[in-house]
Amino acid sequence: MTIRHLKIFIEVVDCGKMSTAAEKLFITQPTVSQAIKELEQHYGCLLFERLSKKLYITENGKKLLNFARKVVKQFEEMEDMMLQNNHIKKIRIGVTNTVGNCILSDVIKCFKKSKPDFDVYSYAGNTKEIEEKLLKSELDIGIVEGKIKSRDLISIPEVNDFLVLICSSDHPLAKKDIVKLEELKNERFIMREQGSGTRELFERYMLDNNIPIKIVFEANSSETIKKTIMESQCLAVLSVRLVEDEVKKGKIHVIKNMDCDWDRDFSLVYHKDKFVTEEINYLIELVKKYKCVDILEGIKIGSLVK
Repeated sequence: MTIRHLKIFIEVVDCGKMSTAAEKLFITQPTVSQAIKELEQHYGCLLFERLSKKLYITENGKKLLNFARKVVKQFEEMEDMMLQNNHIKKIRIGVTNTVGNCILSDVIKCFKKSKPDFDVYSYAGNTKEIEEKLLKSELDIGIVEGKIKSRDLISIPEVNDFLVLICSSDHPLAKKDIVKLEELKNERFIMREQGSGTRELFERYMLDNNIPIKIVFEANSSETIKKTIMESQCLAVLSVRLVEDEVKKGKIHVIKNMDCDWDRDFSLVYHKDKFVTEEINYLIELVKKYKCVDILEGIKIGSLVK
């Protein structure tokens, strides 16, 4: 039994047909059939039921598939790591849009200064997208503000953050020291896209408190949301880290949830089977330097209460 056997087996499962698997692997169908036969002989059990010219994976096949995916993935990572010695070294970082706008550029700048021989690839998306790419081994490490759902990923909270309600400086709520949660029922909201950790946290909070959200606009760009807020009478919820400049210039007013229900963390995420290199550990230490946030110190803000 070899890695080649496992790769063929996985492809047959994913394709559902030996002929299609053969086409994708650029080998003949008899070669695929022989590889599956050798696997079944090696383990002494059927991996597929063959009924009416269709393949149905058996319970033993499902057990093997679970291990096969992990073994092949680790083998490919080992190959990439070892072959990097003769090629350009690379680290792939995935960040959510919020994190990307807050700390990514500084983190990459510091990393490149210390590790100039490394190429840094970065990808920005929402929490769901980063999670999917980590599971597919398309990224080495992620930094997200949302909740990671897969048990195959390790998530370590490292950086403090919290959401704030924002509006333009001439919005009626900007003139109030205290804003009651009930007052948000009739307000119009600009929201992040589905899959955003920011949106998930806010929607869950409003649902728990039986407050409907009137959504008039959705965007995956915090810059678009801030610009629209400054030019309209809408409300939005964003990370406090994203509005520092506008708040200090008086362009955006902040209303803070006094119950701390919007407190959260930016988490470092990687696959549980990932080999954590020296470079990944160094990146983790860089991110930890952004742990605390004191952006609102000395700034007049409103308070949101139930």
